Amino acid sequence: MEVIKTEEKGSDVNLATYLLADAFREDCQVAIVISNDADLAEPIRLVCHEVGLRVGVVNPHRIRGRSLDLQAATPTFFREIRETVLATCQFPEKLEDSRGEIRRPTTW
Repeated sequence: MEVIKTEEKGSDVNLATYLLADAFREDCQVAIVISNDADLAEPIRLVCHEVGLRVGVVNPHRIRGRSLDLQAATPTFFREIRETVLATCQFPEKLEDSRGEIRRPTTW
């Protein structure tokens, strides 16, 4: 299996939508957002400051540039996932099931 295009469309909008919906419905006591996407800063800020829900941001990349906007949203906490920890959490390069072999892209 080869991944031709790894770009996700709408995933940040979907995450923001469900974060806001869960907060307004009081479906959780704390939310954790795992992302480096600065587009999520405003929904996180709204949930923290308007709804009063605790939101933690866990960044899977080095903190720099636009990811600093996520910190500016003043979540309850902000953490970076160390590259060594992230690497140990990955699936192996090759998996097999009854339908055949699945390989992850080399750029991952």
